[in-house]
Amino acid sequence: MKKFTAVLLVLVLSLAFVFANGGTEAKEQSEVQKIIAQAQNMSFEELAKKAIEESNGKKFYGVGNSSRGKSALPLFIDALKKIDPSYNMEFEWQQPKNNKIFDQLTADSLKEKGTFAMTLIQDGNQIESKMVQTGVLDRFLPKEWMEANGYKAGEYAGYLPLQTLNKVFEFNNVNGKKYDNFWDFVAEGEHGLVMGLDSEPVGKNFLYMLTAPKYAKLVKESYDALSASEKTYFDKTINEVAQDAKDLGLDENGKYALAWIKLWVNSFSEQTDDGPICNILVDKSAAGQFGLIVYSKLRSVTESATVSKKNVTIAAYQPDYKGIGGYGYCHYLFVTDNSPLPWTACAFIAYMTETVDGFSAWGKDMGGYSSNPVVAAGTDAKFQHKEVDGDLGYDWWVNKGKLVLEDPEYCSSVAFTVGSWIELL
Repeated sequence: MKKFTAVLLVLVLSLAFVFANGGTEAKEQSEVQKIIAQAQNMSFEELAKKAIEESNGKKFYGVGNSSRGKSALPLFIDALKKIDPSYNMEFEWQQPKNNKIFDQLTADSLKEKGTFAMTLIQDGNQIESKMVQTGVLDRFLPKEWMEANGYKAGEYAGYLPLQTLNKVFEFNNVNGKKYDNFWDFVAEGEHGLVMGLDSEPVGKNFLYMLTAPKYAKLVKESYDALSASEKTYFDKTINEVAQDAKDLGLDENGKYALAWIKLWVNSFSEQTDDGPICNILVDKSAAGQFGLIVYSKLRSVTESATVSKKNVTIAAYQPDYKGIGGYGYCHYLFVTDNSPLPWTACAFIAYMTETVDGFSAWGKDMGGYSSNPVVAAGTDAKFQHKEVDGDLGYDWWVNKGKLVLEDPEYCSSVAFTVGSWIELL
């Protein structure tokens, strides 16, 4: 028995050493990773020349959670044509439904040379566990994006976000009903319109993030702003989950986050998509209803006798609103580890993150905020969303609108604990 225990201890220590050092295979870079290592030291123009050599006359396949990659690719091709007028590239952009993008990328990764050159993907939790840790996707950080954000080589450890999108609380104001506190959305009898947690997991990440100390504190502060009678209704649930919060290792405000989550999961009205929710809310007939939807959906509202953006109030824009106004999640950019056109993928990613024109497929509309401050400023100047659409911008939403921002590492760390707790609700 002692001999078995000694052998087992040696085996465990050996495995610990291998994992601590990234495993034996982690030390060897793939061919795509070698190209990325070079590409990260190049300007967009240098990358563009490499892309022209690599992909002239070929076909580029991209896959993403946003359909607008299809709009960005022709602009990218035009940018390369300015360098070499003879350049031409065909392309196809796919947008898998029902969160199938992870299955599609995993299947494609089994080929020696994949079909997809790159991806634009959301849901930091699944990206971390299914795509990055498994080696399906490789991180590329464009040189000029790094410089614009004030990073030196090796200083930035996160994924590359193209943009932050915000889902915000909106309510129909036709009958004068108000929602002026974060807890109003889980009050007795409320049934918010929202996409299901399984159909769009970034909504589940929002709930995970509420348990992080920074955001749990905001949940508690908005509870403190309630009247004594309002608190009485919520206190029952808060007391019910208090022990759960301790068992899950959450801080002193964790029980308030769990109570809000429990009330939310048990009350919201699940809808298929944000577009239909927006169409419901802007109609006079939806008086007194609210939803949690992508802010940019308001851009497509067609005004009529019964339908108007004026019928909707953005909860956080009310001067007396208390608490969290919504949540923000990112579209991240990656090169596939078996990319057939890695130089072109890097150039396209650099184009989208380093130029106003490259980001314009998303930046032309409200509610999408570039991760590059230079591009963000240029986008604001070009499209003037604050003046035209009333969008107060990223900084306002993060600081005053108290937007809950997705942290992939935190989401991944609590997906089993808090995530399992939510599944049982």
